[in-house]
Amino acid sequence: MKKMLIIFILSLVLITSIQTTIVSSVVPTQDSEELRLQDMLMNMLTPYIENDLRNYYYPKIVKDFSPSVAPWKIEVLETRRINGFRGFQLQITFDIEPTDGGQWIPIGKDRMTYEISSGPEVKLVNHTHLKTYKYPPE
Repeated sequence: MKKMLIIFILSLVLITSIQTTIVSSVVPTQDSEELRLQDMLMNMLTPYIENDLRNYYYPKIVKDFSPSVAPWKIEVLETRRINGFRGFQLQITFDIEPTDGGQWIPIGKDRMTYEISSGPEVKLVNHTHLKTYKYPPE
């Protein structure tokens, strides 16, 4: 009876650990409607993001080039509607690693929040510089 109980408990532990590993995978491994929509949004926001990053990074942090945005290096943290259900005043917050644009070497990490409304109007609400990376890397 004890052996059966121990085997049962061990199998439960193994099953739960396998499921936890599978569920904790955050990086998408296949295409989806949500991922395509997110990529389209990032492509449309890229000119605004690059302009705001250029104003922040140049000339304080980098003087030789303007930072570039690699859309695949943007991690969306939160989206929300400002004015309720089906309202078209939206907010998006994401982490981004701007690059040098040539070799795609990250030069820093930033958290940015944009407000997007009809018109279209895109406005930077918050920009937090999280980290500056050494450039060029050794």
